[in-house]
Amino acid sequence: MFRKIITIFGTIGIFVVGVGLIGMMGALRPKIEPTEPDIVPPTVFYAVADETSVTLDVSAQGEVRPRTDISLTAQVAGQIVSTSPEFVNGGAFEEGDVLIQIEDAPYRATAAAARSRLAQEEAEAALARRDYEELGNREDPTDLALRLPQLSQAQAEYRAAQMNVDRTTIRAPFKGRVRERIAGVGQYVAPGAQLGRIFSTDVAEIRFPLNDNDLAKLGLPIAFTATKENPGPPVIMSAIIGGQEHSWVGRIERTDGAIDPTTRQIFAIAVVDDPYGAGSDNGTPLAMGLFVNATIEGKPYENAIVLPRSALYGRDTVYVVDADDTVVKRTVTVVSAEKDTITISSGIEDGEKVIISPLRGAGEGDKVTPADPSAIRPGEQTVAQSGEGEKISAGDN
Repeated sequence: MFRKIITIFGTIGIFVVGVGLIGMMGALRPKIEPTEPDIVPPTVFYAVADETSVTLDVSAQGEVRPRTDISLTAQVAGQIVSTSPEFVNGGAFEEGDVLIQIEDAPYRATAAAARSRLAQEEAEAALARRDYEELGNREDPTDLALRLPQLSQAQAEYRAAQMNVDRTTIRAPFKGRVRERIAGVGQYVAPGAQLGRIFSTDVAEIRFPLNDNDLAKLGLPIAFTATKENPGPPVIMSAIIGGQEHSWVGRIERTDGAIDPTTRQIFAIAVVDDPYGAGSDNGTPLAMGLFVNATIEGKPYENAIVLPRSALYGRDTVYVVDADDTVVKRTVTVVSAEKDTITISSGIEDGEKVIISPLRGAGEGDKVTPADPSAIRPGEQTVAQSGEGEKISAGDN
């Protein structure tokens, strides 16, 4: 019984001593004053706007075509008696060269008969006028009295007969080459029969499809036509022939006056003068039918700014950080938008800090902590803390 009483009182004593020690420690602990937590502005990465001169070239592809490509056809019937040695597939000829000669004897006979009849009518008309004057008539003679209708008919018949003689000789209407020979010596042809196909070599044309962004880079309007005061942009064309790369220089001469309803594109037509002569690449001509790659020289922008594509929001919006580290919204003019970069011609001043990272937890008028990604050392773990507690690595979008 005595041992139980000692145990109880001992337990109570230990408890009292413990409570006393806890109270003493609480009294000695310093008091903590409640404070408001500091809000850290979200960190954003920026790029400094640097004005520079930019030329926005346009890449395109197209097929070389002749400006003039026609079919030679017979205008009179007859047998082909001779052809030019150059009237073969691929043959070259000059303007005015005789390509085909059709038998002309029947037409010369007809022309001679028409000339004889014309001479007779001229004599009859002169005799009729003399007789009328000898009769002493005071009134003006009629055309019929002077045989003028008969004379006009004889003149027309002679001109037609002589024209048929000329049509038996088929001459080249321009300098060019033979694409295909269809008729040859000994063949009888009728009026309208195809004799061959020829094309001109004075100028080669290449049609390049362009979209609206390409037109903006080149500064070309729809229905553009080059003039001395406003020449078209230069074009460098290239192709691989015989395992070697060749290049030719041309210029944009015009653009189509309408947009293709299927592709929503417009074609720009480039020209190369004398593609088989002076316009060739060290003797390699810009051959018709060749498929070429082209670089069209774009419009120069003297004070353009090139930025990462991540700086662009929507079609024409960027955000900059002002001197107070506040986000400011800007509307810009984007003249080129590529996969990784954009080119801006107006809306941003030289030297401004343009935000190139996502604006999570911040908007226009908010404070941010700007960070230059170029100052990050390789391998350094640097993150941008957003207002929502997300961590954004440099370069994230």
